Parts: sequence; C-alpha cells; structure tokens
Amino acid sequence: MEASNFFNNIDWLEISQATVDTLMMLGGSLLFTVLLGLPLGVLLFLCSPRQLLEQKGLYALLSLIVNILRSLPFIILLIVMIPFTVLITGTSLGVAGAIPPLVVGATPFFARLVETALREVDRGIIEATQSMGASTRQIITNALLPEARPGIFAAITVTAITLVSYTAMAGVVGAGGLGDLAIRFGYQRFQTDVMVVTVVLLLVLVQVLQTFGDKLVVHFSRK
Repeated sequence: MEASNFFNNIDWLEISQATVDTLMMLGGSLLFTVLLGLPLGVLLFLCSPRQLLEQKGLYALLSLIVNILRSLPFIILLIVMIPFTVLITGTSLGVAGAIPPLVVGATPFFARLVETALREVDRGIIEATQSMGASTRQIITNALLPEARPGIFAAITVTAITLVSYTAMAGVVGAGGLGDLAIRFGYQRFQTDVMVVTVVLLLVLVQVLQTFGDKLVVHFSRK
C-alpha cells in the first residue's frame, strides 16, 4: 500500500481538535489533581506513625479510602461516576464530562506519591526546624515541601503520564480526545491509519511530558 493511500481516512482538522481536547482534559484534570492530591499527601504523611501529627485512626481511614479508589479500574470509575459527573458539570460527555472522573481516579495515586516523596526527606532537617521553634505549618512550608520538591515534580510527571492513558480510556464513554478518535474510527471502523496517527500523537505527548518533568526534577535537585 502506498503511503499516500494509507492516510486516506485522516481528517487532520478532526485530529487537531481531538489533540486539543486531550490537552484540555490533561491540563484541567492535572491542575485539580495537584490541588487536591498535594494536601492529601501531606496529611497522609503527617498523620502516619512516628510523624508530626500522628493519628493512627485517621491515617487508617485515609489510607483505606485512597487504596479503594486506587484499586478501582478507571473504566469502572468512569461509568460509576456518570450520575455525579452530570450533577456537577451538567454532562457526562466531552472534556467537561471527563475531568471529574479523571481527578477522582488520579488524586489518590498522586497523594500516595507525594507521601512517598515526603518520607524521603531527611528526618534531621525536620528535627532541626522543630528545635528552632517552628510551627507545624512552618515545618511543612519551609522544610518538608522545599526538600521534597524533586520527588513531588517526579510525582506530577508520573501522574500526568497516567492521566494521558486515562484520557484515552475516557473515549469509551464519549469524552472526546485522541482516545475517542482511536476507538470510533481506528477500532470500530477498522481505519488503521487513524489508529496509527492517534497512537503516535499520544506517544509524542508522553515523551514531551517525561522530558519536561525530568528537566524539572534535575533543576530542583541538589547539585
């Protein structure tokens, strides 16, 4: 088959719109995931055993909720959340309909990564800050988060790449984007050229995110 004939089914305008939709889903969901997941991760760390605000009962409850949401397959979460998504956005379709389940699916995952990053902080730094009379809030903002920055940026990078795969799955329920295009045309209509183009674009997006994230981690790491 000639290369010119292979791309006969490609509508580049539709591909462009699907790419924009994917980027909008990724950007919106990543923003809310970080806004919700960062404080949740900090709270998990602070309430865990032998930490500043040790609360075993609260930690067990938060861990249970996080583990349940993390273990739920995203495709099931998409379907289960349709009534809630319609309630808060007015629709379960398109970019707006995809963001709530994307955030709910990614926030527990990101929170766990943040908790892990905070555990990597040298305990001596926390103790030194405490000895200077710093409050818990000052310890968090002046010691914990600055020291954990490389790990947190690595967590954001991993979460962003996970969200790319989630946006592709969201196409199953009509969320739009490259995943929706791949399913409707590449899979259901056997248009291999559409499938190839969408997969390549998703791979490029993941590579760009990984490269940018790695640069941020290196920049904020101690030399």
